[in-house]
Amino acid sequence: MKHYYLVLIITFIISCNSSKKETLETHLYTNELINETSPYLLQHAHNPVNWKAWNDTSLQQAKDENKLIIISVGYAACHWCHVMEKESFEDSTVASVMNKDFISIKVDREERPDVDQIYINAVQLMTGSAGWPLNVVALPDGRPIWGGTYFKKEQWIVALGKMQKLYEEDPQKLLDYADKLEEGIKSMDLISVNTDEMNFKAFPTKEVVGTWLNTFDHNFGGTKRAPKFMMPNNLEFLLRFGTQNNDELVQEYVFLTLDKMAYGGVYDHVGGGFSRYSTDMKWHVPHFEKMLYDNAQLVSLYSHAYQVTKKTLYKEVVEETLSYVAREMTNKEGAFYSSLDADSENSEGELEEGAYYVFTKAALQKELKDDYKLFAEYYNINGFGKWEKDNYVLIRKKSDEEITQEFSISQEEFIQKRKNWKQQLLVFRNKRPNPRLDDKTLTSWNALMIKGYVDAYKTFQKKEYLDAALKNANFINEKLLQSNGALHHTYKDGRSSINGYLEDYAAVIDAFIGLYEVTLNEKWINEAKELTEYSYTNFYNEENHMFYFTSKEDQKLVTRSFEYRDNVMPASNSVMAKNLFVLAHHFDSEKYSKTASNMLHIIQPEIANYPGGFSNWLDLLSNYQNKYFEVVVVGDKAIEKVSELNKIYIPNKLIAGSTTDKKSPLLELRYSEGETLIYVCVNNACKIPVSEVSEGLELILEDN
Repeated sequence: MKHYYLVLIITFIISCNSSKKETLETHLYTNELINETSPYLLQHAHNPVNWKAWNDTSLQQAKDENKLIIISVGYAACHWCHVMEKESFEDSTVASVMNKDFISIKVDREERPDVDQIYINAVQLMTGSAGWPLNVVALPDGRPIWGGTYFKKEQWIVALGKMQKLYEEDPQKLLDYADKLEEGIKSMDLISVNTDEMNFKAFPTKEVVGTWLNTFDHNFGGTKRAPKFMMPNNLEFLLRFGTQNNDELVQEYVFLTLDKMAYGGVYDHVGGGFSRYSTDMKWHVPHFEKMLYDNAQLVSLYSHAYQVTKKTLYKEVVEETLSYVAREMTNKEGAFYSSLDADSENSEGELEEGAYYVFTKAALQKELKDDYKLFAEYYNINGFGKWEKDNYVLIRKKSDEEITQEFSISQEEFIQKRKNWKQQLLVFRNKRPNPRLDDKTLTSWNALMIKGYVDAYKTFQKKEYLDAALKNANFINEKLLQSNGALHHTYKDGRSSINGYLEDYAAVIDAFIGLYEVTLNEKWINEAKELTEYSYTNFYNEENHMFYFTSKEDQKLVTRSFEYRDNVMPASNSVMAKNLFVLAHHFDSEKYSKTASNMLHIIQPEIANYPGGFSNWLDLLSNYQNKYFEVVVVGDKAIEKVSELNKIYIPNKLIAGSTTDKKSPLLELRYSEGETLIYVCVNNACKIPVSEVSEGLELILEDN
């Protein structure tokens, strides 16, 4: 304490003699991130930089003191964010530059995707590319004037010095630039009115897919470039397109990609689950962070692919990934965590990317003993699988059948050996320091994981999958749904915070529709409708028929944007449009139907030029280009028959049903005492009801 007061006295003397006449308060700024709950912000809470969180107080302080703002955006699992922290933000020289002239704000992009989108668009405009860490200098009013991604220490110091000098000597130049950049940011999400006649049937989907195929890697799957992201929604649409159109080339590409991803080092062969992306063309060396949203979507994708192929590999991927999620990404409340870091401590106690996941040949030989030769061939402990520093990232080239033939071993014996290897190496690996966990809960990502569990349950009928989905859905209702019908975006340490974004509403609505389809509990479909109505009230734009990303109740940013381009996650507007399409059938709602078709119509002109950025919209478009089936099951055995129907891959259907008489549009007057009937309908025009699932499937297939 004496030392603390001595520092205060010295600081006071310096402040009194300062030629700039700075106040004592200016010198006493401290790092305020210690008060936050975000694991990413807490990682920076002990930097010498006087970091602040993004809030009204921090922004107002910049205005009051007329200081430039440094806005630094990242996330807990980001490797290069950690590198820049170590090189710059932990450095006292860098900190003194930042603390002297700037208000420095740290942002967790996962907590504040609205803030991230504004500034990543700005850097995209300024430099032509963007990513994380994202570092921006803004005027005191928050408008960006300069930025980039990762900077080395000296680059960062020099750049900040130049920006401050320009701000002092020629501020008008920066103001003029900010005006132009603001116009550019607003134009990036400008949605043009489509004046063409609405005609979804005429859209040349086959030609668009044919052109799109030219960008695909037909040796290793994915795209013809590195890094390779898995893009589940692209593959979901292509799986549907290939299956419905009997397009063998598209199907082969999808299954090749799924096989190679599952064989690759991007998949954790020991613990299950996928890393975020591959740094190379063959899916070998990942950027080792594991994100909940990737694994949620990939569980759905591999479940659907299994429905089409019945391929054992896809079932194993789903089972192992969900085991990983249950073991490492789920808390006692049933909530799902956000991510595992790419970095963990190596044997020297230093953070190193991938240290937890890789193996040396010597360690494997010691652990596996007589099984090493077989293991090494299966997982390529050779030149194909070698990474760096004599470490190997496990990767497969051969199928189980090829390996069993080569080593003259039975399939049963090999499967048992492989199971033993995974258990043994997981125990061995867990003796190492674990990757850091981002244990915050995000509503939208949790909803994606509900959907993943539901899709796995539909396919494999494992009760624990449905139990996990229901537990999380109830958690969302109890902890994240407010009394006024609004959702919170994040939850940590027993506290919900940050008003929900469109992505939260869209994903939860989709998840609740899925829960209704497996439980037939009308609670879930009714809650989906309630959240939809809340979205209309707080997010909907009457002029362009799209939904804003932020609520009308939220703080005003540089611009209020629309998220409509699909990426590693489908865009919130494309998910919402699909929700509305489905809910329009359930509730016989012309409002929902018109909004969905208007949204698709507005986006339609952009789809052909960049199908990879609009694949979820293409999936919705397929509902208009093909017959869409309302499959309604009513009677005592409705749940049993729905379970059988859900096992079959029919992407152009919805499920409704009840074990009792109900008054909703799809169920009214369809209950018959003592019978369980299956109605197959298209736009409320139904065929004669049947009692057997096989008969119902025949009606769909003959009309599909």
